[in-house]
Amino acid sequence: MRAPGFWWRRPDRPGLLPRLLSPLGWLYAAATARRLKQSGYRPAVPVLCVGNLVAGGAGKTPTVIALVERLAARGHAAHVVSRGHGGRLEGPVQVTATHRAEEVGDEPLLLSAFAPVWVAKDRAAGVRAAEAAGARVILLDDGFQNPSVVPSLGLVVVDAAKGFGNDRCIPAGPLREPVGVGLARADLVLTIGDEAAQARFGAIWSGAVAVPRLAGRLEPLPMGMDWQGQRVLAFAGIADPSRFFATLRGEGAELVRGEALADHEMLSETLLRRLEAEAVAAGAQLVTTEKDAARLPPAWRPKVLTLVVRLRVADWSALDAAFDRLGL
Repeated sequence: MRAPGFWWRRPDRPGLLPRLLSPLGWLYAAATARRLKQSGYRPAVPVLCVGNLVAGGAGKTPTVIALVERLAARGHAAHVVSRGHGGRLEGPVQVTATHRAEEVGDEPLLLSAFAPVWVAKDRAAGVRAAEAAGARVILLDDGFQNPSVVPSLGLVVVDAAKGFGNDRCIPAGPLREPVGVGLARADLVLTIGDEAAQARFGAIWSGAVAVPRLAGRLEPLPMGMDWQGQRVLAFAGIADPSRFFATLRGEGAELVRGEALADHEMLSETLLRRLEAEAVAAGAQLVTTEKDAARLPPAWRPKVLTLVVRLRVADWSALDAAFDRLGL
């Protein structure tokens, strides 16, 4: 289900419907606050929680990959614990190359190429499994509003272009909890977007962010593919497919059409055959995101190109200082 457009209006121009829905948003926020009062498991090793305050994606998966690489450069091999959204396995189970997206979710499959990944609907059980397997530092993927594990450090990831939307809680807006309440538990904020988006975020939200802020952007990873002039039919089942389509255009590709799918939508044979037939008729190449590629049936992987992006942050000093405080 796509988020309603009014969620992303400026906080000072919310419109009538968000105002009418605000009482329901207050109830949602109160329920989140009650849940967060529960006591959680305190691991014996540092746990870095990567989350966000809004419903949907903000770039958490590229952030986790970047953190794995940053920790590895400092001599620490991190394990990742994920709920495995879209997968059916309860866990805790370590993700392997034999797993499928419908079992463990697409993001854990993608992340397992970079670090040991544990899928567990019970995040505390997943953290315990990682500890038992010898993990010395754990990245908790998307657990910021889950009280079952007490993190050592909380990193809130934000889409700089969207910010915190209209500053209202679900269903009046995109927030899982009020901005001030959520950021009071955060140690760092990472905003992801181009220079214009970063400036917009600063203009609207800088007064709400009292913790150190890192600014990054998602950039295509050079893989020897020249996208210039390449006719492509793109499909994406991520939180914001339009951002993926814009990246392709920015690389010089001629986008015949972009098929926006639901986040984590399974790629059926019927859907893929339809897209393939359309691409052949248009003389175009099928292309998708790295996360969507994890959901492709094996027979389709040679037929679909993948545009890979990575998080680039110019100044990591605030994160490095946090790592130093944790002894990492």
